[in-house]
Amino acid sequence: MPLSVPRSPYRRRLSVAVAVVALAAASGCTVPIDAVAGISVTADGHLLGVMMVCGHRIDGATLYRDSDDPDRDQTLGSWSAEPHLEPGLTTWPLDAPAAGWTTDTPLGSLTPGATYALYGWTEDNSWSSSSVSFTPADTDRLSPGMVRYSDDTEVTVPMAEFKAKACEDD
Repeated sequence: MPLSVPRSPYRRRLSVAVAVVALAAASGCTVPIDAVAGISVTADGHLLGVMMVCGHRIDGATLYRDSDDPDRDQTLGSWSAEPHLEPGLTTWPLDAPAAGWTTDTPLGSLTPGATYALYGWTEDNSWSSSSVSFTPADTDRLSPGMVRYSDDTEVTVPMAEFKAKACEDD
């Protein structure tokens, strides 16, 4: 008849701790989304960043060249909001200085046919925005007062509609 040796309380706690750590590592962590990024253009065709903060804050935004290989993503512009963005709508020119924004990485040239993405972030990774993907051809089709953003797919709507509906699904 086999003998059963009871587990010590220490071994039980250790087993539980190992299981919790393994579960946490396997689940992966993501930054919660609480803002919506978009792009627009000025009357003279300059690219605008558009950010609708839904409930918390956003500290800045980054524009990068999107790639199937994340190691090949390339930052083309980065901006910090001074002070951070509170709930509401904000726009800023991506290629010129703007009140309330510090340019961390000046906007680089956009390559025809390449795909880019703009998203918002916080310095402590507590919140982020959804990202909007676009090509230079997409920006050529934008007109002032229209915003391209991601709502399951990329859509273009009037700024007032973006302001009213962007946070509905967030």
